[in-house]
Amino acid sequence: MKIVFLDRATLSPETVLKPLSFSHDLEVFDRTAPHEVAERIADADVVILNKVALTAEALEKATRLRLVAVAATGTDNIDLVACQARGIAVRNVRNYAIHTVPEHTFALIFALRRSVCAYRGAVLRGRWQEAAQFCFFDYPIRDLAGSTLGIIGDGVLGQAVGQMGKALGMRVLFAARKGQRTSGGLYTPFEQTLEQSDVLTLHCPLTPENQGLIGLDEFQRMLRQPLLINTARGGLVDEQAMEQALDKGWIAGAGFDVASPEPPPAEHPLMRLANRPNVILTPHIAWASSEAIQGLADQLIDNIEHFVRTSQ
Repeated sequence: MKIVFLDRATLSPETVLKPLSFSHDLEVFDRTAPHEVAERIADADVVILNKVALTAEALEKATRLRLVAVAATGTDNIDLVACQARGIAVRNVRNYAIHTVPEHTFALIFALRRSVCAYRGAVLRGRWQEAAQFCFFDYPIRDLAGSTLGIIGDGVLGQAVGQMGKALGMRVLFAARKGQRTSGGLYTPFEQTLEQSDVLTLHCPLTPENQGLIGLDEFQRMLRQPLLINTARGGLVDEQAMEQALDKGWIAGAGFDVASPEPPPAEHPLMRLANRPNVILTPHIAWASSEAIQGLADQLIDNIEHFVRTSQ
């Protein structure tokens, strides 16, 4: 059995891949460009990938391919329809980031709510000495206790973020699907969540239906000038509209760990915004604690083992 790993460099070098129990030939590439995919998977039985795009065209000559093992939860980079038509199983990794993503989410929230990065930059510029007293008040500092946390996405990550928010004394709202009326108290209408939140955080997958979920109209509904946090997918937010929202003061700040595309080009809106004191941009590493990546790798190998064991 031939196994091809297309983008090993997307996992940290310290990550250990457990040995597989069956006879196999493993070919590992650190990176694979789009034009290299078809050739590299042509004679593979199993393909491992993280962010490499697997298109219908790339699959045409992969006549032996039986399994695509995804080293991530998201599968929006894979043509699932083409895989299904060819009888190719797709197995992703779930729940490995249940601690690391919520922790990174609140790292961004704390840093922005208390202007940590802005104050650090001011200290490095000599502002403390200029102030000539024990402290200075150049940037806003707000508590989280008593504020409202709006969460879009109620999966395991959204729920974990909600638990953290409640532990900090925040009022937590889970948004209903956009345009959907609610019944009962589990969900708050989408528009109402935008209007009532002091912090708004995204934890939903990127689908064709929610591409550009947060755009100009949604920013104008954010009556409490919230922080916007995105550790999910870049395509969920109209990033041009967010630049306007920051300029007009519709939101107090933004903490993003994702962009569209990745990496963003130098002229990308997020790159233009990244030097503002109320914006933090991190390079898609909310998922990447050492513990989480090792858990992902272990589950990845388990998925392959289970597939081979049950398909023989």
